[in-house]
Amino acid sequence: MSSFEKIALFIDGSNLHATSKALGFDIDYRRLLSEFRSRGVLLRAFYYTTVIEDQEYSSIRPLIDWLDYNGYTVVTKFSKEFVDATTGRRKMKGSMDVDLAVTAMELAGHVDQMVLFSGDGDFRSLVQAVQRRGVRVTVISTLASQPPMIADELRRQADIFVDLAELKPKVGRDPAERPGSREMRQQPPQFNARGSVNRSDRPD
Repeated sequence: MSSFEKIALFIDGSNLHATSKALGFDIDYRRLLSEFRSRGVLLRAFYYTTVIEDQEYSSIRPLIDWLDYNGYTVVTKFSKEFVDATTGRRKMKGSMDVDLAVTAMELAGHVDQMVLFSGDGDFRSLVQAVQRRGVRVTVISTLASQPPMIADELRRQADIFVDLAELKPKVGRDPAERPGSREMRQQPPQFNARGSVNRSDRPD
C-alpha cells in the first residue's frame, strides 16, 4: 500500500461498538486514528451515531465529544424512542445508513480507499457503487463472534475484509485505561452542555 494513498474512514458507531464488545475489548480511538494515518494520507475519519431526543444524558456523550475534538468528524442524527404496539417493548426509530452512504459517494472521487467499520449487509450496494468509481473498499468487522457480526454478502463484496480481532493489538484499549480516565480528563468543561445520545451505543 502506497504511503500516499488517500484514505477515508467510515465508522458505523453502534455497529463497531457491538462488534468490539462481542470480541471482548474496547476501541482506543486515538490508536485507531494513528494506525490508519500510518497507512496513507487520511483525509477524513467519520463517526456516525444516532442521538435520542429528550434524553438528558448518556454515557456515550464523553466519547462523542472527545472524538469531535480529536481528529474525527462526528455525524449525529436525532432518533425517536417509541413503544412497539404488538410487543410493548421500547424501540428506536432512526438510522445513519443514508447519511453515511451520501458522504461516501460524495468523497468517492477524492479517495483511493474507503475503510468501512460495519458488518451491516445493507451497505453492500454502497460498496458496489463506490467500487464502480475506482475506489477500493476495506470492510472491518468480525467472523470470530457467534453469530458473526459481518453479513456474508458484505464480506464477499469488499475488496479486502479485515477481522477486527486481528486489529486488537493495534487499536484495542489498555484494560487499565477505562472511559473517564486520560481521554475524558482532557476534555474542556463545555462538553457536558451538549445534547444527548443513544444509550445503546455507549462505550462501556
